[in-house]
Amino acid sequence: MLVLELEGNDERRRDGRSALKLPVWASALSATLLVQVISSFAAAAIPLLGPILTQRWGMTPESIGYVSAVVSVGICWFLACGGPMLDHHGPIRALQLGLIFVAVGLLLLSQSFGLVGLVGALLVGLGLAPNTPAGSQLLMRTAPPRHRTLVFSIKQAGVPLGGTIAGLVVAPLVLGLGFVGAVWAIVAIILLCIVLVQPFQRSLDAEKGPRNRAWARLFLSPSSLSRSARVLNSHPSLPMLTALGVSFSITQASITAFTATYMVTQHGKTLAQAGHYIAVLLAASTVARIFFGWLADRMGGGLLLLSLLALGAGSAIMLLVSSTTASPWMVYGCMALVGATSMGWNGVHMAELARVAPPTLIGDVTSGASLFGFVGSICGPLVFAIVASRTGSFEWPFLLVAGQLAAFGLFALGRQFKRAA
Repeated sequence: MLVLELEGNDERRRDGRSALKLPVWASALSATLLVQVISSFAAAAIPLLGPILTQRWGMTPESIGYVSAVVSVGICWFLACGGPMLDHHGPIRALQLGLIFVAVGLLLLSQSFGLVGLVGALLVGLGLAPNTPAGSQLLMRTAPPRHRTLVFSIKQAGVPLGGTIAGLVVAPLVLGLGFVGAVWAIVAIILLCIVLVQPFQRSLDAEKGPRNRAWARLFLSPSSLSRSARVLNSHPSLPMLTALGVSFSITQASITAFTATYMVTQHGKTLAQAGHYIAVLLAASTVARIFFGWLADRMGGGLLLLSLLALGAGSAIMLLVSSTTASPWMVYGCMALVGATSMGWNGVHMAELARVAPPTLIGDVTSGASLFGFVGSICGPLVFAIVASRTGSFEWPFLLVAGQLAAFGLFALGRQFKRAA
């Protein structure tokens, strides 16, 4: 009897533990969201530290755009060739390895030599890139289908949420700890995140792909790029979705790379004031991503919503450029509008790609579309920096970025109306 009673108590304890255990989709969302927030916090610190970084390197303020472009090169590199690594290690372990790359990259960026800093920027990009394919792999496998866009959008909301936190705390960290001390504090936060997601690793990496010990060699293979282009023809909507993603990526990369430096160097704002503006920009996009994910689930698709957001974002950026000398509250309002429209698209875009892709190609399609999006993230800041240096102003490149996004939105909207007719 005593043995039976002890066995019954053990069974009840096991049942209690299982009752407290998160559903697998909630575990996946918790882990990917935490990594997304922390990695985005670290990435957003780079343009916020832009005026200090470029001064340490003896470069012009708009040169921070080259750093942003090199970060995007690292992201593209992983998205093109990192699939075997993701399969070999599993999504959570790949996210942890990515965070290590980000930490090392930030330490190199903080050095006083520009070339070393660019190597650090490349490592940061390599470390940020696993968030997209690893997160998509986990959430597509675990998220409830009727709430999939919302779940994707919540995870993607971690991008602006991390940036909002950076906008609020980076300047106080610099003032309190100095530039080098602030960088080390950010690195410590990244290392803590690696430890916090470790409890999820065993269960969520259980369904990882086949082990491939040649993943390091394949990481240098260019053949993956051509395969990414081929899979994007597997559905009629994918080319247009990819093009919209590229256009949005150009805009988002330019906004995040240059807005803080624009406010400091051309409108006399302090680093703290610029950080507050960025915080509002990113906080608005955090809320917008979740709202637009909820809305897209009820619209039955996201292409129409993405087209309207492109038109709205182009108009919002033009309004911001014309309002920078207005009252601070007007500028804050424009920042919120730009953040909601030009940065609220990611979750809807990822979920729409997954919705229209063939089931066996979901991971390849999301990685391929993201790869071409990050090509836009490279080209956008580069062209922005060139136009800014030629014109001596940030206004013209901002208007150029807004115009190309509005044109893509109008073209996509016209194609949808033509098909409906």
